[in-house]
Amino acid sequence: MEFKIEDLALTLNAEIVKRISGDEMVIKIGDKEHKLQIICCNSNGVEFMLDNSYHHAKYMHVNSADMKLMVDGNIVTVSKFAELRAIAQKSSGGPSSSAGQRFLTSSIPGRVVSVIAKLNSEVKKGDVVVVLESMKMQVAIKAHKDGVVKELKIKEGSGISRNDVVAVIE
Repeated sequence: MEFKIEDLALTLNAEIVKRISGDEMVIKIGDKEHKLQIICCNSNGVEFMLDNSYHHAKYMHVNSADMKLMVDGNIVTVSKFAELRAIAQKSSGGPSSSAGQRFLTSSIPGRVVSVIAKLNSEVKKGDVVVVLESMKMQVAIKAHKDGVVKELKIKEGSGISRNDVVAVIE
């Protein structure tokens, strides 16, 4: 995974060296290894300890290619973050505990055929939020939890990639 601290015009590479437990691991940033422990992961962000130092990261933007976080007042862009996403899901209880997740993401790439949900409307888990067309098939993207649609990140006719945010449901 790569991450860039916006104010420093610097890109760093990181990798998971070994997992100690489900939420604790050793990561390597550049040439140095660090102990990382995820404390809490929810719809507001991630709290973690890095080498015995507490940090809070707030989600700014998430799409299929990268994720922007505000970490201790600095904007950090994380690219190629599939492993980080998996860790975040596991720390928040995984896909089965989607009640804490704000972002509804697309499971497939495609073109938006219709947007069913309206801004500020209530949805129940399983309600269709948007319909995509992919490979000449239409696929419904359904709400992952009960809540209110706070943001719609797509519009009819637009293209979408796998894991792009479709809506924010709170």
